[in-house]
Amino acid sequence: MLDGQLMRRLILLLPLLLLVFGCGKKEPITKTEEPNGLSETQKGDLIRKEFLAIAERIESSRDQFHGRLQTREIEKSLRLALEENPRNPQKLIGRWFALSFDYLRLGENGKAAKSLNEIFAIISSKKIAPSPPMFALQALIELRQAEYANCIQRHNRDCCIFPLSGQGIHSDQEPANRSMKALLKLLQNSPDDLRSQWLLNITAMATGSYPENVPKQYRIPESALKSEFDIGRFIDVAPNLGLDTFNLCGGAIVEDFDNDGFLDIVSSTSDPRGPLSLFRNTGDGKFVDLTKDSGLNNQLGGLNCIAADYDNDGDADILVLRGAWMNEGGKIRNSLLRNNGSSGPNANITFTDVTQKAGLAEPAYPTQAASWGDYDNDGDLDLYVVNESQTGINRENGNNFPSQLFMNNGDGSFTDIAAEAGVTNDRFSKGVTAGDYDNDGDLDIYVSNVGKNRLYRNDLSENSGKGLIQFTDVAEELGITSPEGYSFAPWFFDFNNDGWLDLFVTAFESSASSVLLDYQGLPHGGTLPCLYLNKGGHFEEVAKDSGLDHPYLPMGANFGDLDNDGFLDIYLGTGDPDYRNLVPNVMLRNDHGQRFQNVTTSGGFGHLQKGHGIAFADFDHDGDQDIFHQLGGFLPGDRFHNALFLNPGHENHYIVVQLVGTKSNRSGLGARIEVITNSPDGQISFHRAVGSVSSFGGSPISRTEIGIGQAESIREVKVTWPASGYTQSFTDVPSDSMIRFTEEESAFLLIERKEFNLPVESN
Repeated sequence: MLDGQLMRRLILLLPLLLLVFGCGKKEPITKTEEPNGLSETQKGDLIRKEFLAIAERIESSRDQFHGRLQTREIEKSLRLALEENPRNPQKLIGRWFALSFDYLRLGENGKAAKSLNEIFAIISSKKIAPSPPMFALQALIELRQAEYANCIQRHNRDCCIFPLSGQGIHSDQEPANRSMKALLKLLQNSPDDLRSQWLLNITAMATGSYPENVPKQYRIPESALKSEFDIGRFIDVAPNLGLDTFNLCGGAIVEDFDNDGFLDIVSSTSDPRGPLSLFRNTGDGKFVDLTKDSGLNNQLGGLNCIAADYDNDGDADILVLRGAWMNEGGKIRNSLLRNNGSSGPNANITFTDVTQKAGLAEPAYPTQAASWGDYDNDGDLDLYVVNESQTGINRENGNNFPSQLFMNNGDGSFTDIAAEAGVTNDRFSKGVTAGDYDNDGDLDIYVSNVGKNRLYRNDLSENSGKGLIQFTDVAEELGITSPEGYSFAPWFFDFNNDGWLDLFVTAFESSASSVLLDYQGLPHGGTLPCLYLNKGGHFEEVAKDSGLDHPYLPMGANFGDLDNDGFLDIYLGTGDPDYRNLVPNVMLRNDHGQRFQNVTTSGGFGHLQKGHGIAFADFDHDGDQDIFHQLGGFLPGDRFHNALFLNPGHENHYIVVQLVGTKSNRSGLGARIEVITNSPDGQISFHRAVGSVSSFGGSPISRTEIGIGQAESIREVKVTWPASGYTQSFTDVPSDSMIRFTEEESAFLLIERKEFNLPVESN
């Protein structure tokens, strides 16, 4: 059992101081406006004022991340110390030290540097020997200055891609050189400081002086920087497209919001004053910013956001999740944003906040993860929201924030039945995913927690005809509660294409120190992720045997198929708030369901900035998946630009499947697809679960993009629908195409798709 003090250390990681068309039988919800007599502009203004008031409350508090009250208190205590006669030099050093750190947290790097100068002035006048923490602070301040002067002010596609090269090498090298000098001084006194050793390698790369300027005993071996497989270079084209929004960490959604056939992008930010962003894909290699016109500019804050067609009307709606990591201060309502049904190349995309009307506004609990799914198989989508309850960690003083299972009433409203269904969780949850792990026709739920994780088995099939929706936690029984200390984003996916959903659960207990040791081939001590291989309804943990015995710090994470070989790959985005944990994001290629190969460096995926919402999607209709990555940290001073990595292509075949449910939910979430191919090696099957996504990723759920490798033809496509349980079989399906399958219809529809180029070079 974790006590409250340990729980706080785990949770509060502070820097250094610590296309769906077609008619179906399900009727869409009628869209009626609330009879309050207000215009849409007036409603939007009220919503914006609501969230601005919340931002003011947070910023005026001692919130560990965004609060400014503690800054004012440190400044006050410093003023008092300066007024003392005689002045106490140790007290002054302590106050300036604390203030410098707090200015760094807020992104006020100039003030942080000024505070540090005051420290060095005191120690010089008093002839006090500088301590290693002072050099550590100096190194960090200079590193933050170096990032700002180069990676932000001179932002380009190579910035912060590890190992640094090309335009990623700093043109203004003075700050990085000063950081290197401070790190070397620190290591003279503390040679075993692994995080400083790691940062020394990073700063040397930034100045183009790696490896020669890094002492051998501290050096990352050059051999460790080579990928296990050459996946081909993915180029960040976001700066060329205006998609490189500059913000804090947040979620990402890729969907065709206006049903024009092209995938659009929505991203959120944890900045309590920052709005959602919407970029419309025009289908000619450009994106248009529709944030203001859509009404999303009034939706502020939200560490994560997810999409689903909750009202079965054929367009994607949005759920914004808020309050994560903020404990009692995070009791901020989520937002359910109904898509108003725009359609066509010149139509507006607009959303209406229906949270209150839907019954999702109260009670509000801190959260960052939720999962849409038709948990009772009645043909509409329900919602499971996992919250950050502390009662499972600190039973005496912990806040009780139970998870919520909102059942869709079919009229635009929801009812929470979590207690009756047995899924309140009552643990500090950081992730959730839904999938039918036992192939019995209903969706089960996996919840990732601080502490033990849960697998809620859906007993709907056993209670058929009884009108009950019940779940049983079988995680202990099946041996899948780990990683138990601190796990993060989970997902169900069939990583070996055997027709049974496997389970991947990320771990979050690691650091730059562990990463350095791992690069050096030494025992790293980091907690490993878990890869649970599904063997017919029970599981075997195979992470180490699958090449995943390495330290990662994932927060945002997702999966997709980089090379269209039909096997699902993994992208892990680092997310530790600590500025020192500047470690590369990691791409892992699935080698035919046997093991994972690290292809980070060959693909250019090793972004050093904090990685959050991740989406795999074919933006340019060339048949392969590109990757949109929402970047930026949680601390106010850790903003960064988002990225869009363009796939260079791998000459494999594919099929894109779009489902239209009639008895089942409109977008077919929960359906299973099997593509049986005729290949040079014989008949090969590829399996996908529709709507199974990472809890911190935003790949499209309105279409399923499936690589089929070197298949000569598609022999058969099978679709098993969730509500009816009916399996349809289709033959003569062309490869390298987009196909629409409608429940209970024997014919399929070939959808024409326009391919276009995304500009690789700046305009």
